[in-house]
Amino acid sequence: MRNFSLSDQAFERINFIFVLMITLIIIYPLIFVISASISDPHAVNTGKMWLWPVDITFDGFIRVFKNKAIWVGYRNTIVYTLIGTCIHLFILLPCAYALSRKELIAKQFFLWFVLFTMLFNGGLIPTYLVVKGLGMVNTMWAIVIPGVIGAWSILVARSFFQQTIPDQLVEASKIDGASDFYLFIKIVLPLSLPIIAVMALFHAVALWNQYFNALIYLSDEKLFPLQLILRQILIVNEVSADSAASAAGSAQSFADQVKTASLVKYAVIIVSALPLLIVYPFLQRFFVKGVLIGSVKE
Repeated sequence: MRNFSLSDQAFERINFIFVLMITLIIIYPLIFVISASISDPHAVNTGKMWLWPVDITFDGFIRVFKNKAIWVGYRNTIVYTLIGTCIHLFILLPCAYALSRKELIAKQFFLWFVLFTMLFNGGLIPTYLVVKGLGMVNTMWAIVIPGVIGAWSILVARSFFQQTIPDQLVEASKIDGASDFYLFIKIVLPLSLPIIAVMALFHAVALWNQYFNALIYLSDEKLFPLQLILRQILIVNEVSADSAASAAGSAQSFADQVKTASLVKYAVIIVSALPLLIVYPFLQRFFVKGVLIGSVKE
């Protein structure tokens, strides 16, 4: 059994306390939002509810899910996320693998071209004109295609391929008669599950939370993603509360509207984040390995 010195033991205890504090700082807001979404808003606003639910009520969730548009938003967001993630990976992985190979002609030119996009972009108006010129305004592709691949993702995946796929393996495969396409599909991809999972998670989260592009490019409510639907629900409830406040002799109605608006605000956060919180634990083991492999030099 390994013996630890006093300094090592002290470091372990300090490290444990530090990690515990960081964990609590991260977990507390999540617990608070969940509790606030099913607690009496008066208890939340007065500080009586600071961790666990008080006077449990599900009026906020009932108000959110009574809106039929939310199911349309869920459907659209799931479609955008699945199709968009597949397209992103389809472009990202071959590009990153090609840039990781020494034999690529004009490798440095393409690499600098990728890096250039991290520093400069056309801006909102030129980007909108490009999307409009391609006929993607008010279509699903306005959400999926812009930003289909990022320079940061390419660099991370490229580092992974450089560290994980040895030149000897590539040379042995080519001696056995494997083409570059066969090598990539049958050998490289099966060995790259960690980085595939990481990139899929990053891009899926970005697409799931897509809000600004939808606000700019979409006007047909049938195409609205979940985030835009939730924004509308939140605005409607806030406007209803303001209208009740301005109406004479409607103190009780005002109180009810404010209560509902506060509940809806927290319920919207849970409805939006819950699917990703459910999926993440299944990808977490790949997530840690995929990020670290591409960042540590042997």
